[in-house]
Amino acid sequence: MSLDLLSPTPVAAEPWTDAAAYWRARTEAVSSLSGPVASIDLDALRYNALDLVVRSSGVPIRVASKSIRVREVLDATLALAGYRGILAFTLPEALWLAETHDDVVLGYPSVDRAALAQLAADEAAAARITLMVDDLAQLDAVDAAAPPATRPVLRVAIDADASWRAPVLGHIGVRRSPVHDAAEVARLARGIAARPGFRLVGLMMYEAQIAGQPDATGSGDAVIRWMQGRSRQELVDRRGAIVAALRQIAPLEFVNGGGTGSLEITAADQAVTETTAGSGLLAGHLFDGYRAFTPAPAAAFALEVVRKPTADIATVLGGGWIASGPPVASRQPLPVWPAGLHTLGREGAGEVQTPLQGEAARSLRVGDRVWFRHAKSGELAERVDRYHLTRGADLVGEAVTYRGEGKSFL
Repeated sequence: MSLDLLSPTPVAAEPWTDAAAYWRARTEAVSSLSGPVASIDLDALRYNALDLVVRSSGVPIRVASKSIRVREVLDATLALAGYRGILAFTLPEALWLAETHDDVVLGYPSVDRAALAQLAADEAAAARITLMVDDLAQLDAVDAAAPPATRPVLRVAIDADASWRAPVLGHIGVRRSPVHDAAEVARLARGIAARPGFRLVGLMMYEAQIAGQPDATGSGDAVIRWMQGRSRQELVDRRGAIVAALRQIAPLEFVNGGGTGSLEITAADQAVTETTAGSGLLAGHLFDGYRAFTPAPAAAFALEVVRKPTADIATVLGGGWIASGPPVASRQPLPVWPAGLHTLGREGAGEVQTPLQGEAARSLRVGDRVWFRHAKSGELAERVDRYHLTRGADLVGEAVTYRGEGKSFL
C-alpha cells in the first residue's frame, strides 16, 4: 500500500488513551499473523507527525532516518507540510536514500572509503548529500578516496559540540564534536574553505542534554530542569555567536538543531533554521517522560507466550531487543499489555525467551500475545523485515523495513 498520513480517518479521538481498548484492538488486528509481530498504528503515527509540526512552530523538521528505518514511513512523513529533508546515519544509507530524495544530510562523519569513492563518482548524489565533519582529518579521508581534481565539489556541514560545560559539574551532554566555541568552529570553517573540492553549507548542533533527557520521570526532575534551563540559555548565546562567525566565512544554507525532546526549545532559537526529529514519530517508551508532549504509542511488537514455568510467570519467545545507550533497565523493551507485567530482575529481556511476572501473568495461556514497546525507535526495525499497519482493529497493510529490503547499514 501507499502510506498516506495526509487524510484523517474517522476514529475516536486519541484512542490510545484507553489502553485496554487500544491494545485489545491491535491484538485483534494481528490475530491472523504468527509472531513475533511488529506493528505501526497509522492513526497514532499521524497524530505524532502532526504534533511534532505543531511543536516545531513553523521551523521545518528534518527527519532522522536512524529512528525510522522504513522508507515508506520516511516518504509519508516528508509528504506532510512542515517536514523537509532527511538526516541519515551512514554514508551508504545516504547514497541509497539520495536515489529518491534530493536533500540528505549525513548526521555523522564518515571515513567509509568505498562509499566516499561512490559519492565522488556520482554528480547527482554529490549535489544531494551533505557530509558532516568536525575535523580536517575527515577531509583527508575524502581526498584519499577521491582527490579533488577527480570529483565534483562535495557539500559539507560542521557538527559543533552543543554540550554544556558547566562551571562546577563539567561536561553535560554527549561526547560528539571536538569544536565547541565560536573561535574553534570558525577555525575549522576557514580550514574547510581553504580546501579545494569542498563547500561549507551548514551547521549542526545537537543538544542531547535537552532533547534526549526526560524531565518528568521522578525525584530528580527539578535538577534536570535546572540543568536544561541553564544549558538552554548558554547554548542560545553560543550558537548565535557561532552562526554569526560562520556567516562571515560561508553562506550557510541551514543551521540544524534539536531532537524529538527539544523541538519547542530549539525552534525558539533565532539562529536555527531547521530542527530534527525521528523518534517522536514511532514513539519508543523513553519518550513518555517529558513534560512538553505525550506521544502516542505508534510502534509496538507482540510476542507469544510459549510456556508457564509457574502460575504467576508467563514466558514469551524472544524479547531481547535492547536499545542503544547505557545498559540500564530503561533501555529494555517495556511490556505494556496486558497491564501489570514486568521482567524478572535476574533475567530481563532475553535473546530467545523473556519470562514475565505479575498478576496478569496468571491469566495468560500458551499462545496468548503480550505487547511491548521498544525503548527507542529505530532499533526495532533491525529485528523485523516489515511492520504490519493497523487502524483500530483492522489490519490495513504492511511497510517493509530496511532489513526487509536487504539493507543493514549499521
